[in-house]
Amino acid sequence: MVSLYSCCPFPSTKALQMYPSFLFLSPRNPKLLPFTISRILRASSCSAAKHQQPIRARYAGVQLEETVDETKQGKLRLDSWISSRIQSISRARVQFSIKSGLVTVNGRVVDKVSHGLRAGDKVNCVISELQPLKAEPEDIPLDIVFEDDHVLVVNKPPHMVVHPAPGNATGTLVNGILHHCSLPTVALSEKDVLSDTEDVSDDEAFSCGGSAAASVRPGIVHRLDKGTSGLLVVAKDEHSHAHLSEQFKQHMIQRVYISLTCGVPSPSAGRVDIPIGRDSNNRIRMVAVPGLSHHGRARHAASRYKVIEVLAGGGSALVQWRLETGRTHQIRAHAKYMGIPLLGDEVYGGSKSMALSLLRPRIPPNYNDELSKLVSRLERPYLHALVLGFKHPHSSEKMHFSCSPPPDFSEILSHLRNIGIEKVSLSRIISNTCIYFQMPWIHLFCMRCIAC
Repeated sequence: MVSLYSCCPFPSTKALQMYPSFLFLSPRNPKLLPFTISRILRASSCSAAKHQQPIRARYAGVQLEETVDETKQGKLRLDSWISSRIQSISRARVQFSIKSGLVTVNGRVVDKVSHGLRAGDKVNCVISELQPLKAEPEDIPLDIVFEDDHVLVVNKPPHMVVHPAPGNATGTLVNGILHHCSLPTVALSEKDVLSDTEDVSDDEAFSCGGSAAASVRPGIVHRLDKGTSGLLVVAKDEHSHAHLSEQFKQHMIQRVYISLTCGVPSPSAGRVDIPIGRDSNNRIRMVAVPGLSHHGRARHAASRYKVIEVLAGGGSALVQWRLETGRTHQIRAHAKYMGIPLLGDEVYGGSKSMALSLLRPRIPPNYNDELSKLVSRLERPYLHALVLGFKHPHSSEKMHFSCSPPPDFSEILSHLRNIGIEKVSLSRIISNTCIYFQMPWIHLFCMRCIAC
């Protein structure tokens, strides 16, 4: 399907001698500073570490020995807590170390990344060596909405990572694409491996000239977060990749999402134009930063939203979003800024306890058991990429696609509706999208009900 050619910008890297024409490599290596000294990071030195320059290195051998702060309340995820204690390290790298058996809690090895920590727990962690990344073909079922010689449009399921990264080397969308297109394994040598400082989940477009790690992202033009489901376009040749990337940069790609939120936004429709930057206290999280004073560390981000349904007496809502820009975690960060974090989004405040506190006072007592079961099943941020539109990179034809949300989204929505709101079909949601976002082409689609 896709021709191969020999091209290797890193002459000493034999693993990159042959690769598909839609795998793109940067002309320069990622910049990694030498780091060979193990560091012991204790509670007494954490405040001082915040004023040091970020560690832009491999972290191998970095050690953390610390007791969970007595002032912390409730449980904390092991991977999130360690990530917050070692400046600038990625959570994926921490997860890899945990899964490698290099973390103990109270003297016992813990290999579960979501292990809950309590105040007083003693944690010992040694960051593992950074392993070379490989993207190997895997026979993973893909829900392909459209395919021709130039592009793939895929309906990504929730919980699937888009491309290999430290801690997620297999089971990704890229692994499935390589198998689907009958393409060989792609690898990076140890010196050209993905930098820890790169994002592992992002909805922004990739440029053709990214880092060396672009070779394990075959044809990926934009990303969806691991927990986000829905439509994603993949380029199958260099021209298509460049053309689609440019459409993303020029904000020409049409994207509409739906989400379930904790609470209901007020007003019921509007535009959020708040820059987004990385949270200085937690690098795995982004934050909406109002005002011009933060221009240097935040980027312009704009989202339009509209409430489609008010659910459970105002404890939740089905909200529609249209992205004008595509920043990392844009909808999740803007929703948190508005005070309506996405249902199930533990990172941005949409926790199970938050959901219970909002829903329980608004429902009849006879629904309490059903509500408890419902909240216990929240496993991800409930966000779905519903509509995707772009110009075909070769024919310039306008391409438009839409897909229903996955069963877990529909099930949660159905339960919230049963607590006291009438059903609304997906065709009505699509129609509302057409009217509000001025996208008349959506009327061409015949859609299934969002939850039957």
